[in-house]
Amino acid sequence: MQICSGLMGLDVNAAICDPNPGRHEVEEAPYTRLCRTKRILTVNGKFPGQTLYVEKGDTMVVKVSNHVKGNITIHWHGAKQPRNPWSDGPAYITQCPIHPGGSFNYTVIFSTEEGTLWWHAHNDFNRATIHGAIVVYPKPGTGYPYPRPDEELVIILGEWWKEDVDLVFRRALETGGNYNRSDAYTINGQPGDVFPCSSPGTFRMLVEHGKTYLLRVVNAAMSTGLFFAVSHHRITIVGSDGSYTKPLTTDYMLIFPGETMDFLLEANQSPNNLYYMAARAFQFLPAATIDNTTTTAILEYLSNGSFQSATPLLPQLPYYNDTAAATNFTFSLRSLASEEHPIDVPSTFDDLVFMTVSVNELACRQSSCAGPNGTRLAASLNNISFVNPAIDILQAYHRRNFGVFGANFPSRPPYFYNFTAEDQPLSLLMPSKGTEVRFVEYGRSVEVVFQGTSLVLAESHPMHLHGYSFYVIGWGFGNFDKRRDPLRYNLKDPPLKNTIGIPRDGWVAIRFAANNPGVWFLHCHLERHMIWGMDTVFIVKDGAPPSAKLLPPPPYMPPCS
Repeated sequence: MQICSGLMGLDVNAAICDPNPGRHEVEEAPYTRLCRTKRILTVNGKFPGQTLYVEKGDTMVVKVSNHVKGNITIHWHGAKQPRNPWSDGPAYITQCPIHPGGSFNYTVIFSTEEGTLWWHAHNDFNRATIHGAIVVYPKPGTGYPYPRPDEELVIILGEWWKEDVDLVFRRALETGGNYNRSDAYTINGQPGDVFPCSSPGTFRMLVEHGKTYLLRVVNAAMSTGLFFAVSHHRITIVGSDGSYTKPLTTDYMLIFPGETMDFLLEANQSPNNLYYMAARAFQFLPAATIDNTTTTAILEYLSNGSFQSATPLLPQLPYYNDTAAATNFTFSLRSLASEEHPIDVPSTFDDLVFMTVSVNELACRQSSCAGPNGTRLAASLNNISFVNPAIDILQAYHRRNFGVFGANFPSRPPYFYNFTAEDQPLSLLMPSKGTEVRFVEYGRSVEVVFQGTSLVLAESHPMHLHGYSFYVIGWGFGNFDKRRDPLRYNLKDPPLKNTIGIPRDGWVAIRFAANNPGVWFLHCHLERHMIWGMDTVFIVKDGAPPSAKLLPPPPYMPPCS
C-alpha cells in the first residue's frame, strides 16, 4: 500500500507519490464454508480483505483492477476525503463503476479521522465479500487517549450465504420481494464451531493473562445490526467511526452495518477456560424470517495448565429484538470533548432537514411481485425513492449537466401524520421515484432529524453520510416534537459518527458544518434498503477561498458506457 504523507494542502493530481500504488486486484477465489465450496468475489484473493494501515493526515493511493465479469467500485468508509469526492466510490453517485478489465487509481485523503474505518465495494451486492478494515494511527509524537494496549486485533463481522450472493441480489430485483436471509454470520470470515464443518477454521484469539488488548470491530454485515460480547469479560468502548469516545464499560455492544467500534479487553479471567466471543442479530422481523443464528470465535489464554473446560463458555447476549438493550448502548456513547480532543458541534443551525425514513411498496403489473399484496418492495427518504442515474451525479454536477438529476429534495416530507402509528393508511405506502439531490451552501450549519416510520415495517435504520462525520445530538421514540425535543439536545459531548442507527419507531437528530465541498451520498447501510431507494445526495457548493473548492477531477475516471 502506497502512503503519501502530508498532501492535505496540495492538488491531488500534483501530489508526488511512488508511481506504483498499492493494488486491489478484484478477482474470484474459491472458499468453503458450511460444508460447501463456492467462488466469491475477493480483493487479492482474501476474505475478509486485507487491513490497511495509515497515520492521521496521510494520503493513500490504491489501484483497483477489475478481473471479474461484473462492475465494481470501492468506497473508503469514514474517510472524509476533503474536496475529493472523485475517489469516494459509490456507483453512479461519484463515479461510474470500473468495468471488467478496467482499473482506477483511488486517492484516499485522510484528515481528522483517528481510529478504525473500513473499505468495501459500493455497487450491487458485492459488499458481502469485498471489504476490509482501515486502521488510522495517531500522528507520530502523539498517542492514544488511554493506556497503550499490549496488542491490537481487527475483528470483522459479516454474513455468509451458501448460494452465490449475486443470485440473491438478482432474484430480489426480479421478484420485487425481500432478500433471502443469510445462512450464518461470521467473525473474521468464519461462522464458528457451532456450525457444521466449521470447527477447524473457527477464529481463535490467543491472549496472555494480565495483558490488555485493543479490538477494532467492523460490522460488514449486509442485513442487520449485531449484538456482540465476550464471555466473562467486560469490554470498554474507547472509539467509534474513527473518533475517540469517553470510556464506556459494558457487558455487550450493539454495532450496526457501517459502524466501527474500538474497545479494550483486559485478559483477567481464569486461563483454564475457553471463552466464546459471539454475535447475533438485532432485528424486528419475525424470528422465522431472519438469520437468528449466533456466530462465535474463541478467546484462549496462553497457559501451561490443562483446561478445566473443553467447551468454551458462551456470553449472555440480549434477545434479538431487545430495543432497550440496543438504545441503552448506542446512545450512551459520548465524545471525549477534552483539551487534546475537542469537539466543534454547531450550537445552532442554518438549515434544517426533517427527513422521514420509510420502507414502502410500489405497484407491480397485475400484482405479480413478491412484496406485500403483490407489490414491489421499495424504500424512501421524505417519500422519494431514489433512482440511480445513467451517469454519475458528480460528473454531471462538474460538467453542469443538470438534466441528470433534480435539485428538489425537500426539507420536509409531503405529508405529516402519526409516523409511528401501528396502522397506516394504504395511501401513504407508495412513494414517488426520482433522482433528487439537496444543495447546501458552503459553511452552513446543517441539522438533520431522521424520523423513522412504521410504513410497511418499522425497523432500525443505520444512516451513513459520505464525506462527513456528524454529531449525534438527540434521539427519542415516537414522533419528533420540534418544541420539546430540542430542549434535551446534548451539545456538550455528543458522539462524532459517520453512521447512526435510528431506533425503531423513533428519531435521531444530527448536526454538522458543511465545510467539505462535493457530492456526498446519504443512505441506509442495510443493503436492501439502499438498493430499494432509501438514499439521497447532498451537494455542498464551493466556498470562496481556493481551499474551499472542489478539487479538479483526476486525469482518468471510469467511463459510464
